[in-house]
Amino acid sequence: QVQLVESGGGLVQAGGSLRLSCAASLPTFRMNGMGWFRQAPGKEREFVAAISWSGGSTYYADSVKDRFTISRDNAKNTVYLQMNSLKSEDTAVYYCAADGRLFYSGSYNGDYGMDYWGKGTLVTVSS
Repeated sequence: QVQLVESGGGLVQAGGSLRLSCAASLPTFRMNGMGWFRQAPGKEREFVAAISWSGGSTYYADSVKDRFTISRDNAKNTVYLQMNSLKSEDTAVYYCAADGRLFYSGSYNGDYGMDYWGKGTLVTVSS
């Protein structure tokens, strides 16, 4: 059974940093693109960042570009989201997701293809 477990959320002041982790019990992890999404209260879930199966390509929403960094450690079956210069509008539940398409080489800008999801971790940024 595939499980994605997010951790690292919490309360932080505006301008601060957090690093989210997503541990995946996914036998094909090395072959799966991974993504981070978020859902703020009263809003739809939105794409934040994604990383290709090889780690060679990364993709970001415009709202987080130059502030957030996605990375992966295939030896640990873990994907990370380093969040810097946090703003109040970054407050949301953050979800990790895995692309079910093995060795997918296209780009990411949404949740199409994301077949596996974690339960989320709450990030609250106080102003």
